[in-house]
Amino acid sequence: MSYLEFYGLNQEPFSNAPVSKFYFNSKQHSEALLRLKYAVETMKGLALLIGDIGTGKTTLARKMLDNLPEDEYESALLVIIHTGITANLLLKKIAIQIGVKDPTNDKLQLLSQLYNRLVELHECNKKAVVLVDEAQMLQTKEIMEEFRGLLNLELPEDKLLTFVFFGLPEMEDYLKLDEPLAQRVALKYSLKSFDSSSTQEYINYRLKTAGADRMLFEPDAIKAIHRQAGGIPRIINTICDNALFEGFLVKSNTIDKDTIESVAYDLGFSKDMATSEAPHVVNENVPDSGDIDDMLDSLEQK
Repeated sequence: MSYLEFYGLNQEPFSNAPVSKFYFNSKQHSEALLRLKYAVETMKGLALLIGDIGTGKTTLARKMLDNLPEDEYESALLVIIHTGITANLLLKKIAIQIGVKDPTNDKLQLLSQLYNRLVELHECNKKAVVLVDEAQMLQTKEIMEEFRGLLNLELPEDKLLTFVFFGLPEMEDYLKLDEPLAQRVALKYSLKSFDSSSTQEYINYRLKTAGADRMLFEPDAIKAIHRQAGGIPRIINTICDNALFEGFLVKSNTIDKDTIESVAYDLGFSKDMATSEAPHVVNENVPDSGDIDDMLDSLEQK
């Protein structure tokens, strides 16, 4: 038996994978989508969504991409995975994303291909939108100048391309490497961590979406989750996932505060690490090593 079966779940409720069905439309996420959608509908050129690590930027980027109708937009999500990306490679990737066939390696010719493709899309009444996730990885003046150049690909009365950058707060500093580009930011929205109420709603939503028919965390446990995670969704997920597994090992029907405190400490998230010893949960129902081996064998057979 796995913890999913024990708690009556049909899939992991707190995976950090960006699964669209688990998207939690909090008030601020709803507001962010509304503003970013306005930016692309009106082709503002450049919009920013910033937030600290784990606040849901990537999930929001994917949700936004899913919400852009294919008959109205030529849209793509570009994920920057390394700070060493060059301007030429970036241009080629963007060209491929918006449908340029056989992009050339020659920069001037590539810009011409890009412009022609953008005009073609405009004539088909489609808007070209590129969402750039992990945009704080773009850390050179050359890269920023390249984006400014792409935003100059326009018609007398219409912009042909809009970028939406998703990144950490320091992304704004990198934009200032090219001040004219920084001045072109038409819209900015900042994601914050959840407050206590949103944390509870988030946990409840994820559990229900995974098939739970009841709340698996005690009220004090939810308060502890919010405190230890600081309202950051990614950390909430990690703590809750580990806590459910620990609860399964001791066959506990609900997760209590002590379990949360212990898990948070073991994961290095505890707010009390500098001032206290590791919390210890005593439970006479903890399985012996043989029972755990049987559980692990069961997991491997699933």
